[in-house]
Amino acid sequence: MIGIIDYGMGNLYSVSKALERMNYNYIVTDNKEKLHSCKGLILPGVGSFRDAMTILNETGLASFIKDEVAQGKPLLGICLGMQLLFDESEENGITTGLQFLQGKIVRFSGTTASGESYKVPHMGWNKLNFHHPESALLKSVEQGHVYFVHSYYAVPGNQDVILASSTYDVEVPAIVGKGNVYGTQFHPEKSSEIGLAILMNFASIVEG
Repeated sequence: MIGIIDYGMGNLYSVSKALERMNYNYIVTDNKEKLHSCKGLILPGVGSFRDAMTILNETGLASFIKDEVAQGKPLLGICLGMQLLFDESEENGITTGLQFLQGKIVRFSGTTASGESYKVPHMGWNKLNFHHPESALLKSVEQGHVYFVHSYYAVPGNQDVILASSTYDVEVPAIVGKGNVYGTQFHPEKSSEIGLAILMNFASIVEG
């Protein structure tokens, strides 16, 4: 069973519906005992990095997630949930993240190197470019288009954690992974067959 962490800022409905389509058992809860009983965890997220970390810290979910990951439990962060995996974010001032991955979350500048403006947020379908196709999360997944909605993106301290990227003026880490920690900047639950395949691969990782 996968536990979808409910801390009040997640796209819970769409993620749970995707797992239903996979016929995979899940629960949506903030109860630590119930989440501890799950084989894997999903950390969704929509909104502000600072607000999310405030809630996770105040509820004790941040330390709980760190303990679960330290014990080897697979974790998948989605959208804001992926950004929370990194050291810190510059959104609304510097805020410390969960620190599973080295790096910083920064805002799209909205201006190209040649001085032309582009839209922020990065919203819509964009193509994946695989860096580590051998990753278990990318097994039998096509380098097709997935659905993004975000104004901030990750700048990892170690490029090896980037499993796949997309281009939106800059290189945007689209899928990251290190050990039993994974993240997708896009919404796999809204990304048709490709997104579903990634979620199915995460479920396979969870099952060992």
